[in-house]
Amino acid sequence: MTKSTLLIFIFLFIFSSACTMHRIDVQQGNVITKEMVEQIKTGMTKRQVTFVMGSPMIQDPFHSARWDYVFTMQPGNKRKIAEYKRVTLIFEDDKVAKIDVVNVN
Repeated sequence: MTKSTLLIFIFLFIFSSACTMHRIDVQQGNVITKEMVEQIKTGMTKRQVTFVMGSPMIQDPFHSARWDYVFTMQPGNKRKIAEYKRVTLIFEDDKVAKIDVVNVN
């Protein structure tokens, strides 16, 4: 094997390893755990909910009686499955009247 052939193989190896891209996990929204959701009960005030869950991800100015907590995790590794969690709270007289939970395990 000549020096030039060896250099070509080394160059190709380095170039091909540099082309692989590392993708990071992208997490957005409020972290939502099963324990947090279990603490939410009807009749709680907005202040009590904020203490347990934090500020809502979506607080629509046109629907002040509705708070949405949303969490998404888009993995950089395509072999993993994307995660989506949502908790919607409906208030009446500034107290929790309805709790809607999606995908919180």
